[in-house]
Amino acid sequence: MNVHSPDRDFCPHFQKAIELVGKRWSGTILRALLDRPLRFSEISARVPDISDRSLSLRLKELEAEALVVRKVEPAKPVTVGYELTAKGRDLEAAIGAVEQWAHDWVAPSEAVTDESDASRIA
Repeated sequence: MNVHSPDRDFCPHFQKAIELVGKRWSGTILRALLDRPLRFSEISARVPDISDRSLSLRLKELEAEALVVRKVEPAKPVTVGYELTAKGRDLEAAIGAVEQWAHDWVAPSEAVTDESDASRIA
């Protein structure tokens, strides 16, 4: 089913999706969780330069959109893990396509630090 006209008029579904996964750090967090469930510290290690505050905010946003689920493990000590939901896992092909496009077209640049762009983080 074609959800947009041939001349690609505005599509609110696409706009919502691109804003969701295109928000700073969100795509990288989702990509990190494709391999397996991870604890907060493991996600932080896989997403260089993200502050704990930004990571916490993004995880809460991804949870609110039902892309990620937070699981508390009743072990001693208690551990908290994050994993993709079926909805989040369904983004795997799209994330892979963006990753391939980036390898083909995006030149590596200087590392961007979380602090330098703090004003852009919502």
